[in-house]
Amino acid sequence: MLMTKEKHDNKVKDALDHIRAAAQDLHGKISDAAAKRGGAVKADLEAASSKAKALTQSIKDNVTGQNEAAKKHLADAITKLEATQKHAAESLKSSGETFQTSVKKVVADARAAVEKVSEAVAAKRSAASKHK
Repeated sequence: MLMTKEKHDNKVKDALDHIRAAAQDLHGKISDAAAKRGGAVKADLEAASSKAKALTQSIKDNVTGQNEAAKKHLADAITKLEATQKHAAESLKSSGETFQTSVKKVVADARAAVEKVSEAVAAKRSAASKHK
């Protein structure tokens, strides 16, 4: 029984680590897009919005089985990723200063999502270390 639980914990840990890596990659791509000019930014933001949506679903699929602290951080990450999607959509419809403001919000939301997923990973590891 213990072996099965360890394997399950490793799968969950791996899933959270994968989610964190995906969130970090998303933030990096959004940051890179924000540094560009013109239509390339909008194309990258559209792709980032799709990735944020997929990442949100991945987190939702992996919340079950997490400790309460990790669940809270993952719920916060979902909120930030949904804001990322919303601000990316606003960016695609805007221009000028409004566009720049929306892009800044997208970057900030993506960064906050990474932080929340990292906090969930830390909470999961902390709980696992207390049970050993």
